[in-house]
Amino acid sequence: MGKTGGMTDKNNDNPTPELTARAINSLQEITAEQWNACANPDWAVHNPFVRYEYLRALEDSGSAVTATGWQPMHLVLEQDGTTLGVAPLYLKNHSQGEYVFDHSWADALQRAGGRYYPKLQGSIPFTPASGRRLLTRNNSLEDQQALLGGCIQLADQLEVSSLHFTFMQEDQWQVAGDAQLLQRIDQQFHWHNPGYASFDDFLADLASKKRKNLKRERRDALANEISIEWVTGSDLTEAHWDAFYQFYEDTGSRKWGTPYLTREFFSLATQTMAEDILLILCKREDRYIAGALNFIGGDTLFGRNWGCIEDHRFLHFETCYYQAIDFAIAKGLKRVEAGAQGGHKVARGYLPQATHSAHWLRNAGFRDAVARYLEEERDYVRQDIAHVEEHTPFNANIVIDDLRS
Repeated sequence: MGKTGGMTDKNNDNPTPELTARAINSLQEITAEQWNACANPDWAVHNPFVRYEYLRALEDSGSAVTATGWQPMHLVLEQDGTTLGVAPLYLKNHSQGEYVFDHSWADALQRAGGRYYPKLQGSIPFTPASGRRLLTRNNSLEDQQALLGGCIQLADQLEVSSLHFTFMQEDQWQVAGDAQLLQRIDQQFHWHNPGYASFDDFLADLASKKRKNLKRERRDALANEISIEWVTGSDLTEAHWDAFYQFYEDTGSRKWGTPYLTREFFSLATQTMAEDILLILCKREDRYIAGALNFIGGDTLFGRNWGCIEDHRFLHFETCYYQAIDFAIAKGLKRVEAGAQGGHKVARGYLPQATHSAHWLRNAGFRDAVARYLEEERDYVRQDIAHVEEHTPFNANIVIDDLRS
């Protein structure tokens, strides 16, 4: 792409090496060491979804590639031979697999005679989990701004209608807002661990009726002699994935027609990042009947996919929500992010959490119309979050902010 700017040291008049940005069409064009040094500079709080290994598995498995409408167009920020930042970007001709819905925007622009696709998407494919999108080695504001500027420059050069960063970390969302990108919020439901030693400690913080309901759901979920297994790391086998993929295909075919992830993705991810994967599997009569896929971050468990081949009451809640809480407590994790949507999660101890996205739109008139819509939408989402927080399942003496610490 070219240069993003240079600076001069006024003390010695020696210019510092200029920052340059280049787009790459495959992660094969950069090393894992270069990417991960920017993606997760602090491993203690690492995010598995921005890891080179996760994104490379999406590409190499044929899950996020040009043929599926996710053409890699990652941006790399460099200075004097050192990679200072990277941004996962995809050139897209549809809006599937994003979980931040802009179909109405596409329809409106196209009805007005414009063209919405292709667009540039700054996101993790098929993954509604928040995290850094401007991945910089030292996390400096200047490098984030330079990386964002390079993304906008790329969108302009490609002559796309728009550039979208979805599920941004809030501080980077503010950086994008300062750069005049439109700001959007939505909500998910996350479980927060203030330091529980056991699931019973969590139950003790719930109102009596809610506590009884959760106990009943857990009991009924396993009533038909169903057992639960946690499988992670080197214990993961192809047989586990064969079983899980049946569940995943069944859910995918019912929800969106074709599953986003290929079977090969799970094998490739296991080869390179098995320590970040947790399968929660349900077994009855010596065969797996249901399961939930989770990814393990530095301080967060991310729930991703659920599926089953037998229907048992409350088994979904047990596998996806309660077992996730059990695992988080056992491993000392601070949060469980249980994926997109789902107001029913509140009754199970998952509280509303704002999610953030930022949007650059080329057409000025279209941008103004979307900006007005987003202002109203932000007010609505904030009001809804405040309303839900007034009706949590926790005891009246439990402070929500304490649960989020």
